[in-house]
Amino acid sequence: MSIPVTISQHIVEALYCEALVLSDEVRHAFTPPGRHPAPAGNADLARLARSSEGLRTTTRMMHAITWLLNHRAYFTGQIDDREIRRRGGLSADMYLCEPAQTALLEPETSRLVEATCRFYERLLRLDRAWRLSGTAAPRAVERLRERIEERLAS
Repeated sequence: MSIPVTISQHIVEALYCEALVLSDEVRHAFTPPGRHPAPAGNADLARLARSSEGLRTTTRMMHAITWLLNHRAYFTGQIDDREIRRRGGLSADMYLCEPAQTALLEPETSRLVEATCRFYERLLRLDRAWRLSGTAAPRAVERLRERIEERLAS
């Protein structure tokens, strides 16, 4: 049985950098739409797959970056435990890839879509472990203790 990894500021920063790189690759892969030739077969289906996967992949990465930005804000004290628990969740079905759709894409684009699915799935596992571990609770106690100490010192 493996021990869930506690999310740390260092892990969030590393994942944030990875998310930015992936997002930039997604942007380059899906814009402009006419840049890539349609694979052999039905060109209309390929264009539709490209549009829908482009939207799905972009949305997936936006959700991932939002999650990471919320956790960055939490670790820097910009939002508290209640806010991170209320706003910081991930959609469980966002990481699912559509194999029938990705098969219609260029191989390089298909691999990129699958990479974003795997990345999102990693975030989802971290989020679940973090929520189950109650990691945020000790942080709230620490901040309360710091405020009390500050008041006692003044």
